[in-house]
Amino acid sequence: MAFIHTPTQINVHKKSRLLEIVFSDGKTFQLPCELLRVLAKSAEVKNSDIPVHGKINVNINNIEPQGDYGIRIYFDDGYNTGIYSWESLYDMGLNQQQYWQTYLDRLNQHGLQRGESDKKTQGNITVLYFMDKILKITKTQEEQITLDDRIKTVQDLLAFLRNRGVIWAREFADDKMLITVNKEFAEIFTVLEDGDEVAFVPRAQ
Repeated sequence: MAFIHTPTQINVHKKSRLLEIVFSDGKTFQLPCELLRVLAKSAEVKNSDIPVHGKINVNINNIEPQGDYGIRIYFDDGYNTGIYSWESLYDMGLNQQQYWQTYLDRLNQHGLQRGESDKKTQGNITVLYFMDKILKITKTQEEQITLDDRIKTVQDLLAFLRNRGVIWAREFADDKMLITVNKEFAEIFTVLEDGDEVAFVPRAQ
């Protein structure tokens, strides 16, 4: 069977809890382990009305090829019965934000929580800027930011930076940059901890 979308590269980024997939058409997706876990399509998941929850800290132990059509993912919470086809992974990448918001809405409807992060938010992170307009404001490429209850994830950090003003909000728009944590691709779900290095790099136009 021929597939429209097939991967040319698959990498697990354990620090950022991401599965990075490069497809043959050039598209690259970074899929959070939590999202992959809660959207698993095995029978026990599909037959339950209650959404999978409490997986904020889940990670991937291993991935195993399934013929030429997909992979089996072994999560560190013991779950390993979900098979992810190339087409389902491609669809998840294209519609990641939509699927994530739908999941959050389902949790809210059932009065459930994603779970508590296992990362302490005390300490400092180093933030590196590679955007010309931001460098004109900061006069430096590097800044130390203290982690606290306001800043626990990349998403929190983005909100903190965007609140600095109109230029910051515009330059830190989601479609304008790539984010790395300790030189690995990160997503908004990535939890930050003391000593992390976060870099914001403009996307190629």
